[in-house]
Amino acid sequence: MNIARILEQRDSTVHTCNRAHGVAEAAQLLAERRIGALPVMDGDEVVGIFSERDLLYCVAKEGATALTRSVGEVMTSPPIVVERETGVMEALSLMTRRRVRHLPVVEGGRMVGMISIGDLVKIRVEQAESEAEAMREYIQTA
Repeated sequence: MNIARILEQRDSTVHTCNRAHGVAEAAQLLAERRIGALPVMDGDEVVGIFSERDLLYCVAKEGATALTRSVGEVMTSPPIVVERETGVMEALSLMTRRRVRHLPVVEGGRMVGMISIGDLVKIRVEQAESEAEAMREYIQTA
């Protein structure tokens, strides 16, 4: 299975921000929407990611004054992205290696969606359950 199939099965709404957004405003959006990351956009292009981790690091380093900074100053850039054709296991491996939990999905340099590690783990669990059921059926009929 690839990323395109995951995107087809879920809500396509992706909340974003831009470099000029304030950290406090972006943190408020993360909290209100109960999401862990925001792609930082310049038009249709993803130029970074602002995540809970970015927020934590800048607040730990600077205290409350970090909330007055812009997202562009504290975001993770360049963003780690995948394409629609990327396989689930390849995306999981990338997330593990790079220690990220969210990946923008791009097509022709333009963002078309966003996936989280939770999306990928859910698909992988469903695949494992399906394989186990097929094995049980095979054993019972053998």
